[in-house]
Amino acid sequence: MKRFFTMAALVVLGTGMLMAEDGAAIYKTKCAACHGAAGEGKSGPALKGKSEADVSNVLTNGGKKGPHAKGMASLNADQVKAVAGYVASLK
Repeated sequence: MKRFFTMAALVVLGTGMLMAEDGAAIYKTKCAACHGAAGEGKSGPALKGKSEADVSNVLTNGGKKGPHAKGMASLNADQVKAVAGYVASLK
């Protein structure tokens, strides 16, 4: 019985990890065209060096101008967190 619960817990944890949002993949498909593959900026501003909180705030609430003035409704909370974490990791 103990073995069953251990295996069940591993399956649940593994499934959660597979379902976790991939911030790098989302960034690559939705952000990199304007902000650059490494966050260096292109037609959009550079994101390299931005904090996770700043990126999360703009994606959720919107920024000062441009296409993100109203935030990105196409991203759910988990995706916003994943992208913001990825951007904060860019060095």
